[in-house]
Amino acid sequence: MNERALAAEFIGTFTLVTALCGTALFAPPIGGGPVAVAVAAGVSVLVMCYAVGHVSGGHFNPAVTLGLVAGGRFKAPDAPGYIAAQLLGAVAAAFVFQIIASGSGGGTAPKVSNFMAISNTFGPGKFSLLSAFLMEALTTALFLIVVMGATAKRAPADLAPVAIGLAFALFYLIAMPVSNASLNPARSTATALLAGGQALTDLWVFWVAPIVGAVAGGAASRWLHSE
Repeated sequence: MNERALAAEFIGTFTLVTALCGTALFAPPIGGGPVAVAVAAGVSVLVMCYAVGHVSGGHFNPAVTLGLVAGGRFKAPDAPGYIAAQLLGAVAAAFVFQIIASGSGGGTAPKVSNFMAISNTFGPGKFSLLSAFLMEALTTALFLIVVMGATAKRAPADLAPVAIGLAFALFYLIAMPVSNASLNPARSTATALLAGGQALTDLWVFWVAPIVGAVAGGAASRWLHSE
């Protein structure tokens, strides 16, 4: 496996989680709102697709990797290495922000405990398991349809990152009120490790649902774009 591709996946996923943590923890007012977080997520994916997408394909997401396998665009034996690189990049970014947040001087500065607020959860006082699962599966499936379509041979290649970044921001906006928007198991794992508690207990959903959705979206797109 190409070590440069793995490095690109690490860097891209690191940047995505950096954008999410930085915006959610520090954007004014302290703790950026849903629009700010969604825009940061989409822009981070867009710019990293241009920056390193030509090296690795620009997955930055275990669900996307597996969706592309289902869509016939990626080799299954290469998936574990990509997923490992994505997880390492996501977790590294979250721990960097734990260090930054723990150095706050009090007052309105964010605390490390805010990682629970930016983690993916469901349950009492929130949306149900079914609601969170359906939202994550649906939005990730639609995202994979965009990814597959934007990178199809007949699509304008130069604009693919724009379509993918805008779609990610859109689906983040849709999913945030229900599940705090994952669409990416690596992102969910990174913040759950720091938040602990309910975030870790609920983490399985934010692996299973995005992967189910991504595989469905990838398979549907494989049929849709078949010659």
